[in-house]
Amino acid sequence: MTIDPMAEKKSKHVEIKTKPTASNVEDFINALPDEQKRRDSFTLLKMMKEASGEEPVLWSSSIIGFGNKRYKSPATGREVDWLLIGFSPRKASLSLYVSVNIQEHAAALEKLGKHKTGVGCLYISKLEDIDLDVLKSIIRTAYRRSMSTTGS
Repeated sequence: MTIDPMAEKKSKHVEIKTKPTASNVEDFINALPDEQKRRDSFTLLKMMKEASGEEPVLWSSSIIGFGNKRYKSPATGREVDWLLIGFSPRKASLSLYVSVNIQEHAAALEKLGKHKTGVGCLYISKLEDIDLDVLKSIIRTAYRRSMSTTGS
């Protein structure tokens, strides 16, 4: 039997530790010790719910996600189930999961205000440091792009 080295890589679903739970999202937010993080989290919850039309789900113990999709890595063929958009109120900052490539939002990020970025995350210390209309636009765009993409 001959194996074609140019054949498409086989899809392989990988189970990751971060998974949807049945935990109550509002209870999770209300238990946050920092008042500013609670307020900002409820604001983000509303923005993402409006942008997606989806109900929030707590993934593992600290990520609030909206929608889910199986993403496939073109490099490895690995597939993982992940949220379409979401956020996590971390101790240092709010981590927003709005893209697999945050630079797709480069033009909007220039207008956003005080923030940092990672590969697919946007980090904001507090919402009062940024332009909320720009953030809403980034969230809406991220959700639409996540709905239309098939890989990572």
